[in-house]
Amino acid sequence: MEEQTLLKEKTSIYPAAWLLTILMLAFSSAQAALPSETGDGHVLPSLAPMLEKASPAVVNIAVETRIRTARNPLMEDPFFRRFFNVPEQQRERRAASAGSGVIVDAKNGYVLTNAHVVKNADTIEVTLTDGRELSAELVGTDDEVDLAVLKLEEAKDLTQIAIADSTTMRVGDFVVAIGNPFGLGQTVTSGIVSALGRSGLGIEGYESFIQTDASINPGNSGGALVNLRGELIGINTAIIAPAGGNVGIGFAIPTEMAENVMNQLIEHGEVRRGMLGVTIQDLTAELAEAFGVERQRGVVITQVVEDSAAEKAGLKSGDVVIAVDGRPVNRASDLRNKVGMSPVGEQVQLSILRDGKKKSMTAVISESSQETAGGEAVSRYLEGASLRDLRKGELQHADQGVLVDNVEQGSAAWRAGLRQGDVIINANRQDVADMDELQGAIKDKDATLLLRINRRGGVFFVVVR
Repeated sequence: MEEQTLLKEKTSIYPAAWLLTILMLAFSSAQAALPSETGDGHVLPSLAPMLEKASPAVVNIAVETRIRTARNPLMEDPFFRRFFNVPEQQRERRAASAGSGVIVDAKNGYVLTNAHVVKNADTIEVTLTDGRELSAELVGTDDEVDLAVLKLEEAKDLTQIAIADSTTMRVGDFVVAIGNPFGLGQTVTSGIVSALGRSGLGIEGYESFIQTDASINPGNSGGALVNLRGELIGINTAIIAPAGGNVGIGFAIPTEMAENVMNQLIEHGEVRRGMLGVTIQDLTAELAEAFGVERQRGVVITQVVEDSAAEKAGLKSGDVVIAVDGRPVNRASDLRNKVGMSPVGEQVQLSILRDGKKKSMTAVISESSQETAGGEAVSRYLEGASLRDLRKGELQHADQGVLVDNVEQGSAAWRAGLRQGDVIINANRQDVADMDELQGAIKDKDATLLLRINRRGGVFFVVVR
């Protein structure tokens, strides 16, 4: 997910005296920004003491990537080059980009950042606030949440940031964003929490963002969003700037999600997600009336996958999920995030409404029994895609086919137009219900493909060559 550019700053409508009073009250209540004395004896609030503690844990990240360049076929002909005296051209070029990161474990040298900051990186260099430049190795990435963990080898005297519980944050709390915008070097901006639990933006696979009006610009990705105690409450990841300027809408991944992903990446090098085995939709007023439910918020189970964790727990179609582990479930994304962040084998307590009566059920998150296969095993043009059989009841808009489980950005499959979540239902004019039938329909791995794709219920053809 590439960020858009932010340029403008918002101006306050409060008189200076009112603003000073508000800030002093906020700072004193948080016990974070210590007062500093001016030459004439006046005391002014300052974020400097807090930043002196938090800033050394935020680093600048420089990434270098080799990109293969497209070439005219004529340039591949040595006789053509010799006749027209055309010199040999490079097959690839180097691209550099910059981002930010946060040291979360000084002893072991672990740095948390965004996955898109280090995507396809050949070399990763980290610059500390004291000027040291260190090489970093990639421990693992999770594209679904857009997080990555780096390891600084043989690094000494590092400063790690304290991690706060993001679930305690409230709309209106003051926050500070620390990062490396536009590659300028470490920069600090401030604002408030504008909203919590933002989802449905289509930015990542799992979304429950902290929204803030603290200025976040390109290069801030992977940087820290901290509270007034200097504790990490989010990893800055994206902005919305429809006019190309700063409209005061930035998003950070809350530590509630980031810690879970980080721990799995450090332990396994990847995130091992389980499944509950249900298809769901948001509860509406009409559905609430039809199911005899008084509340207007919740998630309706539309289908239960056979032999899944949900079926074993006793969940049924028509059940309304209202809470998971005691936390309210208002939207489908709430349930999806909770399940997606739960490791395989973890028990979750589900509060449901069935026939108007409240019930409590325990489900054990199960491991997916479906194995994925690389698309290159089917066709050279599907390289970069992970394919697997579609599970019964997994999607509302498709009953059978081959699911595109993941697609590497920039890969052959990506360039062909395939996206995560697509379902291949026909190949070379043959209907396919599973991987075996897909492989049977593609006789030649090097031949052009004609695929019929089901994307969220919309069906279309794609020519892949």
